[in-house]
Amino acid sequence: MSESTKVAVLGAGTMGHGIAQVCAAAGFTVHVSDPSEAARARGLEGVRASLDRMVGKAKMTAAQRDEVLGRIAWGGDLGAAVEDAGVVIEAVPERIELKRDLLQRVDALAPDSALLGSNTSSLSITELGSTLRDASRLVGLHFFNPVPVMELLEVVRGVRTSEATIDRALAFAARLPKTPIVVRDMPGFATSRLGVALGAEAIRMLEQGVASAEDIDRAMELGYRHPMGPLRLTDLVGLDVRLAILDHLHREVGEQFRAPPLLRQMVRAGKLGKKSGEGFYKW
Repeated sequence: MSESTKVAVLGAGTMGHGIAQVCAAAGFTVHVSDPSEAARARGLEGVRASLDRMVGKAKMTAAQRDEVLGRIAWGGDLGAAVEDAGVVIEAVPERIELKRDLLQRVDALAPDSALLGSNTSSLSITELGSTLRDASRLVGLHFFNPVPVMELLEVVRGVRTSEATIDRALAFAARLPKTPIVVRDMPGFATSRLGVALGAEAIRMLEQGVASAEDIDRAMELGYRHPMGPLRLTDLVGLDVRLAILDHLHREVGEQFRAPPLLRQMVRAGKLGKKSGEGFYKW
C-alpha cells in the first residue's frame, strides 16, 4: 500500500486489540481509540500477553515484541486517532446504531483518502455506509478471534463499495498477512452464517441432552478436524455476540436462525463465556 502507513483501530476490546497487534506486527503505525480508559488498559494488557506467549514459543524475540508494542498508541481522542490514517477500522460492539454513528463521526474527521473498514460479523455494510458522504470507500473487514492466530479475513462488498476499495482491502490483507475471501453483503456473509448455524445446533443438542458440552465439542474436533468445538468457540466469541447475530439472521433470513432458548437464558444470567468467566465452560 502506497498510502499512509498509519492504521486507526476504533475500539480496544478483544477484536480491536487483536487487530491492532497484527497491524503493528506487519509494520504499520497503529492508534487505538477507545473512550474507556479501563478498556484501553485491558487492550494493552491483552496485546502484551499475546506477544509474551509468542516470545515464549520462540516465534519472536523480546526485542521484536517491544518494537510491536512501540508501534501502538492508545488514546480516547477519535480525531487524533484517525488524523492522517490510511486505514480506519471500527471494531466496536455489534450494534448497528453504534457502528453507524461512529462511522459518521469518522467520515467528518478522517482523510477523504482513508480506507474505511468495519469489523462487523453480520451487519449490512450497505446500511452502515448509507449516511456516509462517500460509501464507495467503506468495506467489511471481518477478522476472526483470536486475530493474531486466525488466517482468514472476510472482505465484504457493499452495494456501493468500489472496485478500487476492494483492491485496497486485498492489498491490506496481504500486508498483515491474512488470506482474504470476498463476499457479497448478504445477512451473515459467509462465515457467520455457517458458524452460528453450527453453534446453534450444538446448543440445541445440549438442551436436548444428546451429549455433554465436552463430548459435542470433541465430536467436531476429532470427527471433523475442527480446531475447536462449537460450544467452546461460542464461549470464546461471547454468548451475547452469538445471540445478537442469531437474532439478526432470524429477522433477515428466516426461522432456521431462531436462537435456542438456552442461549438466551444464559445471556440473561450473565453467562457470556470467557469474558465473564463462565459460559458452556468455566474459565
